[in-house]
Amino acid sequence: MPTDPATAKPGNGRFAPSPSGDLHLGNLRTGLLAWLFARSTGRGFLMRVEDLDRVRAGAAERQLEDLATLGLDWDPPVVWQSRRLPLYEAAIARLTAAGLTYECFCTRREIQQAVTAPHGPLGAYPGTCRTLTEHEKQQRRAEGRPAALRLRADVTEFTVTDRLLGEYRGAVDDLVLRRGDGTPAYNLAVVVDDADQGIDQVVRGDDLLPSTPRQAYLATLLGLPVPEYAHVPLVLNTAGQRLAKRDGAVTLRNRMALGESPGYVLSVLAESLGYTGATTPSALLEKFRPEDLPREPWTLDANGLLQPS
Repeated sequence: MPTDPATAKPGNGRFAPSPSGDLHLGNLRTGLLAWLFARSTGRGFLMRVEDLDRVRAGAAERQLEDLATLGLDWDPPVVWQSRRLPLYEAAIARLTAAGLTYECFCTRREIQQAVTAPHGPLGAYPGTCRTLTEHEKQQRRAEGRPAALRLRADVTEFTVTDRLLGEYRGAVDDLVLRRGDGTPAYNLAVVVDDADQGIDQVVRGDDLLPSTPRQAYLATLLGLPVPEYAHVPLVLNTAGQRLAKRDGAVTLRNRMALGESPGYVLSVLAESLGYTGATTPSALLEKFRPEDLPREPWTLDANGLLQPS
């Protein structure tokens, strides 16, 4: 018997940092929002370490420790992408069996030139290797060129609906599924992981919005559900650029070294979202209303005490 959507139990939300270093306050703010969205809707909240690229030894453990110190909790176990390679390869095999993949021998420079050429959707790969003959493929292999594997997309745009931003229609191209070094690509892994983990709510920075139509389209090709999205504004430095560790004391550990408590840091993040007086995630949860969230970036001056601008 079909499940009644009105009574169906919600799935899970998640936070999925890449272990390239300590989380800065922008990352922690997004993690806090993902937790708030999930917990306020009765969802589970999962933690995933996206360690297929840019891994710094010990970074994942430090990230998890910082999130816990800030007061966030999650439902076990923590999932590591590097331990899930068979899932990604199975998805690639399904797409290949359906005739939806092809080898791409383009170099990084050729790809950069291709995506800036004045044709097709801005930044979209134009399918340079899509129609290579077997002889042309053999020539490139003989030259020692590694082959990435791309999706053979049959649309150029796809529409998603965002909880905060509304309907968004963005470009879809022949995205990479497996890189030339054999590593599964991010856009494939995140789609497979979200479906496998029962994640039906994705809260993340709005810099990732342009990639969302590609991921949603790929999910439909694999017969997987498309999650609910909520893309939240980033944290910027005083120059109007995305916050980075070079901007000063911008990690939780930095702020604690200056004498600020985790509760104080949490209260500053809460103020940036329009809430005052909350020093724990649970206290903030009692006040949280997604519709009241700011739609503009938060500018942070890391010099001296943290204060929302």
